[in-house]
Amino acid sequence: MNAPFPIHMTQDAHITPHIVSVALDEVDDQLVRALAAYVDNHEAATPFHRLEWVRAVAQGCGQDARYLVAFDAADNIIGALPLNLIHSPLFGRALVSSGFAVGGGILSDNHAATDALAHAMWEVAERESCPTAELRGGAFPSIDWNVEKDTYLGFETELAGNDEEQLLAIPRKQRAEVRKGLKNEMQVRVVHAEQDRADHYDVYAESVRNLGTPVFPRSLFDAVMDGFGEDADILTVYAESRPVASVLSLYHKGVVMPYWGGGTWDARRLRANDVMYYALMNHARERGCKHFDFGRSKAGTGAASFKKNWGFEGEPLSYAVRTADGETPRDVNPLSPQYRLKIAIWQRLPLAIANKLGPYIAKGLG
Repeated sequence: MNAPFPIHMTQDAHITPHIVSVALDEVDDQLVRALAAYVDNHEAATPFHRLEWVRAVAQGCGQDARYLVAFDAADNIIGALPLNLIHSPLFGRALVSSGFAVGGGILSDNHAATDALAHAMWEVAERESCPTAELRGGAFPSIDWNVEKDTYLGFETELAGNDEEQLLAIPRKQRAEVRKGLKNEMQVRVVHAEQDRADHYDVYAESVRNLGTPVFPRSLFDAVMDGFGEDADILTVYAESRPVASVLSLYHKGVVMPYWGGGTWDARRLRANDVMYYALMNHARERGCKHFDFGRSKAGTGAASFKKNWGFEGEPLSYAVRTADGETPRDVNPLSPQYRLKIAIWQRLPLAIANKLGPYIAKGLG
């Protein structure tokens, strides 16, 4: 392509966009820079709109990735849509924006670009035999998509000015748990060494096994860490040199998002998870972050209550799904009734077996 790819934030709804579909192994450096600038400048962008994210999903889970880009008549970028094609023998096929993410969806400057990108996404879904297409946030098209608004809540708040103010900002009951954890004199470490990645994966794998869900491949976490560079890190809490709680966090435009975190069985007794999140708040502020994004949780669940205990107010998140005629949307929500028995069985698996089988299953969840 010979287009100059300038960044132009236009609100002209009468533009008729043209859409370019780009495979990530074919994208040239000029377009990479233009897309990165567009995402960085767009107020609705999330870490999951970044090329690094969809590349990491492709590299870490073997799920194809591409980017749809909307241009106006002057070859200005006026919209962008990252895509992962998720394939699973157990859960079927779906085209998702973005894979393994709680956000993503269409970034656009006007309704025309939004509708054009949504239409192009559905064309890709049909061509790739995907009966379902999912937009996880972003702008939504005007027709043909079912928008869900009440299932998930997002939790974000402003960080305090210093460590003591941060502790006092936590509601009294939860603050008492943090104080109990701090008295256990555990060690907190934030570095990028190989051992820290291994410690994080071991802790996370045990945590999700205990919850009854398969663990993602370690290659996904490594690909995110490698791709995001300084915009991702791992914070781990140690008790007598044993990792007991750990979280991999993403950093984007002054916001920290603890994304993959968990604790061992011993973490609850030690209040290690409470120490972990408090330490991350302080660490993120020292990095220059202004906000803490606790991610999404399904309304009415224990996870949502846990975040409310920290003083976070849930805000409804919207997702859009389009399904081929005669098909039903895929269901990969572990809270669905159909998975209750499978979760109960998985929780009883020896950790070594769960860690061996889990990645083969989880890489198809997307």
